[in-house]
Amino acid sequence: MKTIAVASANPVKLRAAGDGFRKTFPGEDVRPLSVPASSGVADQPSTGEETLRGATHRARGAAEAAPEADFWVGIEGGVEETREGMTAFAWVVVLGQDGRLGRGRSGTFFLPEEVAELVRSGKELGEADDIVFGRENSKQEEGAVGLLTGGVIDRRALYEHATVLALVAFLHPRLYPSL
Repeated sequence: MKTIAVASANPVKLRAAGDGFRKTFPGEDVRPLSVPASSGVADQPSTGEETLRGATHRARGAAEAAPEADFWVGIEGGVEETREGMTAFAWVVVLGQDGRLGRGRSGTFFLPEEVAELVRSGKELGEADDIVFGRENSKQEEGAVGLLTGGVIDRRALYEHATVLALVAFLHPRLYPSL
């Protein structure tokens, strides 16, 4: 059994990481483990670089919190202003016992201006979504992407996809040497 220490208590992130590992390594028994780890960035990262830094800090924090795990995962959602409007996405960072580092970014989508204005005013994306959509704690359910796509793609699926992309480094170790 492979233990995957995920730097989050959010059930969406735990399930996404576990499902991403199971799809990438079929036949492996995978056990996601929730561990506390700080992102070291703003509560709502506002650039791709800051979001990647937050996911990396979380993965490293998970390694400190659960050194016995086989892999450590940091997942960080972020937003970024563009000329066309505010976008949302996530970075996933996976560290392995062998010192290998994998990184994957989710798909990117544009936020409605009503949500973007609330984020610009200092609200986290999940809080802004709850206000606009009349929800409560949507970030532990479908998230912004699920609300906007009518559930076609939810937050778990978005993070799972990025987890699989981060695991490419572990599928092709010759091409992605350990650090």
